[in-house]
Amino acid sequence: MGEFNQEEFNKFIEESGVYGFFKEAITLKSGRQSHFYANWRDVVQDVFLTEQLANYVINFAKENNLEVDTFYGVPEGATKLGVMAQYLFSKQKENYAKGSAVLSMGRAKPKDHGAAKDKFFVGMPQGKTIVLEDVTTTGGSLITTLEGLKEAGVEVSGVISLTNRMEKRDDGKSVKEAIEERGIKFYNMSSALDLLPIMYGVLSPGEEVGAEIEKEFEEFGVEKIKLI
Repeated sequence: MGEFNQEEFNKFIEESGVYGFFKEAITLKSGRQSHFYANWRDVVQDVFLTEQLANYVINFAKENNLEVDTFYGVPEGATKLGVMAQYLFSKQKENYAKGSAVLSMGRAKPKDHGAAKDKFFVGMPQGKTIVLEDVTTTGGSLITTLEGLKEAGVEVSGVISLTNRMEKRDDGKSVKEAIEERGIKFYNMSSALDLLPIMYGVLSPGEEVGAEIEKEFEEFGVEKIKLI
């Protein structure tokens, strides 16, 4: 395994087209309106890029000394990433052999009946589990996933978000605060506060869009942002 390099990862985000801007606001999954998006969909449709991304995740976990037996992606946005990261991570182990690791995948919609291991999963996570999320806004899907893991008795040792939009929830808390109140450490591999100014300069969406995003962060951001 290599070392995690933040500048290299930010460049990977830039070159992969993860960020984009809109003159007309779009509605996010959280229900909020926004003039920018962060979307990993195109990356995880490509095997080569998904492998690169999974290695970034593995190296980030190593860099932060996270204990992990299983990488598990929040359904469905991070499902493929979770499978790829777990596969690559498991193959790097000295004891890699039959029965040495599980390949876990969550159900987007839990079954109405059956044991927890079948209700929530196709392959239940084992041991210390790192939960992966692609984009964190208000943490709704993430918290639902964590509740399902808790019900199933899975030991979650941490959460890693690829992209944190750095927004407060409706209760005024950041997602990091809401997760860590549950006794689970939260990490993000990239931050909109760091990347938006870079991507605004690269993509040049115009001052009108920049002003609207600044207003979004005044209302929802964990802190204000300056783009223009």
